[in-house]
Amino acid sequence: MNELIIEASLENTNTVQDFISGRTRDCPVKIRSQIGIVVDEIFSNIARYAYSPDTGGAAVRIAVDEYVTIEFEDSGVAYNPLSSETPDISLSAEEREIGGLGLFIVKNIMDSVEYRRDGNKNILTIKKKLENI
Repeated sequence: MNELIIEASLENTNTVQDFISGRTRDCPVKIRSQIGIVVDEIFSNIARYAYSPDTGGAAVRIAVDEYVTIEFEDSGVAYNPLSSETPDISLSAEEREIGGLGLFIVKNIMDSVEYRRDGNKNILTIKKKLENI
């Protein structure tokens, strides 16, 4: 896996996007676009919430074979994004609870989303099969 170690701040979102897009340039455009949306959502959540109000480090790893596999790691507060309640998208925007829609999108775009806590680290692994176009 290729790895980028970076401060988890919103200012570094473009650097993370460039790192990922540089390794997915041979993937189909639709998959690159989907991955871009997901990477933005996940990294911005790490930047906003993992160390709040402080900042800390994050590692982003990527491997491309029959899947694009991306792993996000931080040492922030323990948080399993997969345990969050699924938003009721049948309700109007005014009736829905705030939050959770981004993770809903992540789960629906990617083929696999897994979370684990390893010591003091949050590790979120996402996968997209290259044949799903």
